[in-house]
Amino acid sequence: MRGISRTSLAEVTRRLDSNVLASVDARGALALGGELFEVVALLSGEHSLRRWLADQSTPAESKTALAGQLLEQRVSPSALIVVGDVLQQDWSSARDMVDALERMGVYATLASVAGGRLDGVEDELFRFQRIVAAQPQLRAALTREGVPAATLRSLVDDLLSGKVDPATSVLVGEAVTRPRGRTLEQALDHFGQLVAERAQHFVAVVRAAHLPSEAQQDRLRAALSRKYGRDIHLNIEVVPELIGGLSVQVGDEVIDDTIAGRIAEVKRRLAG
Repeated sequence: MRGISRTSLAEVTRRLDSNVLASVDARGALALGGELFEVVALLSGEHSLRRWLADQSTPAESKTALAGQLLEQRVSPSALIVVGDVLQQDWSSARDMVDALERMGVYATLASVAGGRLDGVEDELFRFQRIVAAQPQLRAALTREGVPAATLRSLVDDLLSGKVDPATSVLVGEAVTRPRGRTLEQALDHFGQLVAERAQHFVAVVRAAHLPSEAQQDRLRAALSRKYGRDIHLNIEVVPELIGGLSVQVGDEVIDDTIAGRIAEVKRRLAG
């Protein structure tokens, strides 16, 4: 988000933390996240309503009054507070407004994680994304059109129940059933990035022919932290085809020091 939306996002995040999440337990936070995702689904399916609520010329009191009428019997008072906070802010577009609500849903869900250890959720989302990429039949089952959302959620529960943090299971369920125009992989990556933002660090996707040792990971993490001026979380993917070396991606920047990458570069130069 940029401009006025970025300012508004910072304000609704501050209010979420100080006015709502400070007074709910883990179970309440997980329930709140689910309610906010339901509101996102409602607004995503109602184009005219979404545009009216995002219109800066519409009085904030009118927006919150309508939201109260629509949602009072469907969500908790805490969810109404968060929705009201979002609607009272100005947004550059209706999409930014709904994105902000989705982000509040993610943040509320993450508030349920024991001890605030978000690294585990990041790792679980990344591993599930890699599993989906490596198993076309699983991906097909999770993305098949016309399958009821309840059926897909049941499949996700069967796959993940008792194996991952409940917050991870919720986020995977959202990525599968309500990707909002993203592919499944894009939705999982998007949620992973939001987890990283909430944890206040960057994510480096490391591809290596062999799993780096703990000492090597520590050195790489320290070097990247110095380079980018922020804590770095490593998501490591073992790719034997790389032969040796490492490929590191942080955001849009890729550092390729693999043997396969060097060979490809030599071939390009010879061909050119």
